[in-house]
Amino acid sequence: MEHKKTYNAKELKTPHGRLIIEGPISPEKLASYEFHKDLVAFRPPAQQHKALVEIAGLPEGRIIVARLGHMIVGYVTYLYPDPLERWSEGGMEDLIELGAIEVIPEFRGWSVGKNLLIVSMMDDAMDDYIIITTEYYWHWDLKGTGLNVWEYRKVMEKMMNAGGLTWYATDDPEISSHPANCLMARIGKRIPTESIQQFDQLRFMNRFMY
Repeated sequence: MEHKKTYNAKELKTPHGRLIIEGPISPEKLASYEFHKDLVAFRPPAQQHKALVEIAGLPEGRIIVARLGHMIVGYVTYLYPDPLERWSEGGMEDLIELGAIEVIPEFRGWSVGKNLLIVSMMDDAMDDYIIITTEYYWHWDLKGTGLNVWEYRKVMEKMMNAGGLTWYATDDPEISSHPANCLMARIGKRIPTESIQQFDQLRFMNRFMY
C-alpha cells in the first residue's frame, strides 16, 4: 500500500500565544523543533521526542504537532498497531492506530487536542484507512485535571469525535476490563467491504468461545 502524506496546517489562537497545528511533518523537521519538558505522559520528554522522530520516518507513520514558535506543546501519532496487540493480527495494511495524543497542561482547555485531530483528517489519504484508538483510563491524567474517569472519558470522546472517530464495541480483554475503557474508530470513505469485515473479526475474536 502506498502511504500518501499531504502536509496541512492551521493557526489556533490561545491566551498563551498563537499555536501552529501542522503535519504530517518529516523526521528532520520534527528533530529540529524543541520538545516541551511537560510532555511526560508516556516517557521522559527527550525519549518521547526521539520516539516521535522514529515514527515520523515510518512509511505509514504520521506526526501532527502543535507548536509555539519552535517549541512542541502537543502532538498526535498515527502508526501501525503494536505487533503484540490483536489489532495487528490481521496484518491489515489499511488499519492504523492513533497511538498517542498529548498536550501540555498549560494549553489544555483551548481545543488543542481537537485541532490536532482536525488537521490530521484534512489529508484526503486518511479516507484510505480504518483509524482506531484504544482508550485506557490508566493513561488519563485524572490527577492533573481533577476529573473523574467518566468526566475524562466524555472529554476524550468529544475530542475524538472532532476527528470523526466514534465508539465501537469489542471483546478485547484489556478494553473490557473496565467500563470506562473503549475502542473508537473512523472508517475511511474508500475502505473496501473486506477490510470492514476483517476489522469486525478483530473486534470480536472471542465470540466462538462460548
